[in-house]
Amino acid sequence: MASRASSEATAGVPVEIPKLPKLGRTWYERGTLYWLCRARTTVFLLVFMAFYCLFTFGLFQGVRDLLPSHTRTAYDWAQVVLCCAALVWGWIKQRRSHRQALLDPPSPKQTWIAKRDHNRQAGRSAGFGAAGGRVLIALAAPVMPAFAAYLVGWLAAWTTVREYPSEVGARRALERSGSGSRSLPGEQKRLR
Repeated sequence: MASRASSEATAGVPVEIPKLPKLGRTWYERGTLYWLCRARTTVFLLVFMAFYCLFTFGLFQGVRDLLPSHTRTAYDWAQVVLCCAALVWGWIKQRRSHRQALLDPPSPKQTWIAKRDHNRQAGRSAGFGAAGGRVLIALAAPVMPAFAAYLVGWLAAWTTVREYPSEVGARRALERSGSGSRSLPGEQKRLR
């Protein structure tokens, strides 16, 4: 017996599953390759967060060493409070933006355009200049632990979502284009 999705396909022409950045076509079945892609991203971000936090801790120690000894305790407690608030704020901010993105998910084409624009933007910001970056870091050094906590909260919330908005958008585009029939090998066996 044919499934509803295969019986509604137009004249036996299967619809191609769209590729997504970093996930390829693995998002459709959510099998082992999909979870390996997600795990690879998570491991990369964990390593990045660890190095960023180590860098931030070094800045924190440098600023702390410049303070008089009687103000260090107050500075430490202020940093603890700021970091806890920033961690929670980063988590909440990302979850709200994720929820908003799920309401109007991007199509696969919009996802690729956003990825291309992000890569171009990253290339331009890398050319900001070493001197300008050092000045900004020096100015932000007293509150860098809070920035690091915000980033950790945001990235932790981003990596722990059930599915990305790009997946939802691709699934909706696939449903609109051909009632969900697909062209990957092995699917016809499963539909019977």
